[in-house]
Amino acid sequence: MHVYISQLRRFLARPGVAESPIVTKAPGYLLDVGPGEIDLALFRDRMRTGRAQLAAARHAEAVRTFEAALRLWRGPALVGLRESPAINTFVIWLEEARLECVELMVEANLALGRHRDMVGFLFQQVAEHPFREAFHRQLMLALYRSERQADALKAYAAARHTLNRELGLEPCRALRDLHRAILAADDRLYHTVAA
Repeated sequence: MHVYISQLRRFLARPGVAESPIVTKAPGYLLDVGPGEIDLALFRDRMRTGRAQLAAARHAEAVRTFEAALRLWRGPALVGLRESPAINTFVIWLEEARLECVELMVEANLALGRHRDMVGFLFQQVAEHPFREAFHRQLMLALYRSERQADALKAYAAARHTLNRELGLEPCRALRDLHRAILAADDRLYHTVAA
């Protein structure tokens, strides 16, 4: 155990800092890190700030904050450690938090009128997460605002087909309402804010 702790101390050594973040403390060891040293804490702080900015209609700031939160991700979390049910549950929670951040970042971009910029990204999100109806809704809205009404309707049909075939479900109310609004060419679908 002492050999592993020694190796871990060397691995976690920080340039210019004499003390190791691993401290010997009865009955074992303690990982002593500061408030800005754990990605999860930084991510949660940025999510909280981004939500507040979005609620205050500070969309450009919210986009920057959500993008900063997403930059903390460097791939799937805890790869190789998911055999434990507790860790697997935590990983699922982390992925849900990341996807929520993506959804909120897209919402802020759409509010700023950046619908054309979001189309390709949203096609990718829909392909990767076919049951996440928020991405389908955002894609439909981005397409409609990009003067692609037929593509927006095809996106709805594809979402409906996937949900019916795979789960035996109809799309959620938000998707159905947006579908009806697109068919009616509802002017409220163009509501955006100034950057």
